[in-house]
Amino acid sequence: MKLGFISDTHGGYENVVQVLKLLKDSDQICHLGDVLYHGPRNNIPTTYNPKKLVDTLKGRSDIIYVRGNCDADVDETVLEQDLSSKSRVITFDNYKFFLVHGYEETEEERIQLAKKHGCQVVISGHTHVKVLKEQDGIIVLNPGSTTIPKDGTTSFAFYENGQIELWDLDSESVIKIFKL
Repeated sequence: MKLGFISDTHGGYENVVQVLKLLKDSDQICHLGDVLYHGPRNNIPTTYNPKKLVDTLKGRSDIIYVRGNCDADVDETVLEQDLSSKSRVITFDNYKFFLVHGYEETEEERIQLAKKHGCQVVISGHTHVKVLKEQDGIIVLNPGSTTIPKDGTTSFAFYENGQIELWDLDSESVIKIFKL
C-alpha cells in the first residue's frame, strides 16, 4: 500500500501533473494545504495555472486535503473537495499519521499533538522546506513544495512498505529514506 504526500502546490499546474504521475499507484494522496493561490509572500509560479489545476484535481476521490493559510472557501467550492479541516488523523497500513499545514503551531506543538492522537508520524507543509527526521519519538515529515521550494528543489514524499521516501521532483530521484 502506498500513501503520497504533496504540499504547497500554489496553483503550479505542470509540477502537480508531474507529481501525480509519479504517485499514480498510490492508494491515497494527502495534500497538506495551499492548493491554488500563490499567496502574497510568494512569487507567482512560472507554471501558475489554477484554473487548469482545478480541472486536474476536481473529483479525485484519492486525494484528501488539510487547509493551508492560502486556502479559501472559494478553493473548496471550485475543487468540490473538503478543505475545511486544519488537521486530520489518518490510519494507513497500521500507522497513524497526523496531517497539518503547520502555520499555527510550532514543530514541538505538532509533535505533542501527534502523540496526543496516538500517531507515529506528523506531516506538515507551509515552510516549503523538505524535512524527514525523528524527533522525540515521532517521525517528522515536510515534503517541501511541488511548486515554490525555499530550499532549492521541488519535492514530494510517500510512505510504502514501512518506510517514507522523500523525493526531489526536479530530478525524480530519492533524497532520503526513513524506515519506520
